[in-house]
Amino acid sequence: MNFVIVFDHPYGALASENVPHQRSYSAALLASVIKGLLSNGHGIDLFDLHANGFNPVMSGSDLASWRQKRTNDPLAADYQRRLQAADHIIFIFPIWWEGMPALMKGFLDKVFVKGIVYEETKPGRPFKCLLPRLKGVSMLTIMSTPTFVYRWFLGNPIAKMVFRGTFRKMGVNNLKWYNYSGMENRSLEQRQSYLDKTERIFATRWKRAVV
Repeated sequence: MNFVIVFDHPYGALASENVPHQRSYSAALLASVIKGLLSNGHGIDLFDLHANGFNPVMSGSDLASWRQKRTNDPLAADYQRRLQAADHIIFIFPIWWEGMPALMKGFLDKVFVKGIVYEETKPGRPFKCLLPRLKGVSMLTIMSTPTFVYRWFLGNPIAKMVFRGTFRKMGVNNLKWYNYSGMENRSLEQRQSYLDKTERIFATRWKRAVV
């Protein structure tokens, strides 16, 4: 299978080592996911939004192109092309102010263009996904808020936005959310245990690569 991983953290994908003020648990999770997938021979295409210099701002010309079912941003167009080969998309990012960081939101705004990534069949009806191979989406998030508080008291806004508000509308229903809360207060051994568990999940969920 071909996995597209969309990663958003200011330190980038290389900040997975335990170096104070240069470390990212998001990057550490990314490394575990990649290691698990590679153990079964899956293909990986990483979109490291910060390292790629992705601009999340929707300009006037971007919006005009969006309304004409075109893409004005060359990097967004490259992402769209590579998404066509995705069997599964994995999003990895921290939760800030109970939502996604700016680059991840801009990715959805600028890359998921009507007529390219999805099509609106009739007003008020579900969309049609134009990614021919896409079978499912996974999302890994890191937050300080306890998961039960985020889910039950705050209404789980990130799952509503990404899953219900984006992919379910496109007809993609194989959706899985993995949340890691309070990692900054856990011991090094506990944090490593979660990383090891994540690697096992992604090593065993898809046991055999499709050739």
